[in-house]
Amino acid sequence: METATGSFKQLAATSRRFAQRLLTIGENRLELLTVEVQEERERLLHAILLALGVAAFGLLASLTLTAAIVVLLWTWSPLAVLLTLTGLYGAAGVCLYRRLTGLLRDWQTLSATLDQLRKDRACLEKNLE
Repeated sequence: METATGSFKQLAATSRRFAQRLLTIGENRLELLTVEVQEERERLLHAILLALGVAAFGLLASLTLTAAIVVLLWTWSPLAVLLTLTGLYGAAGVCLYRRLTGLLRDWQTLSATLDQLRKDRACLEKNLE
């Protein structure tokens, strides 16, 4: 009877340690997730603000350059100047669009958290087999 009680106590202690470790791992992963979400939010806000600044000043610069070129070449051929500038701006827009779609396709959100969760699952599967 004494060995059954000792075995039960040992099993309960082992189960308690396992549960505590599992909760600690879960807490660590949750902390990692919150840190990564905060970093992603700050990075995204910074990227949006930079993009808005680039767009605003790029637009101002291109408008000024366009006006200067049109005024300079107006006597030669106004239609040719406007069509050439339209083609150049269109090509730049297509190039930027392709870069943006490439960036969005390769975007990985919370990669460190997902990687840790995969490692945890593999470790648990290995230990439970």
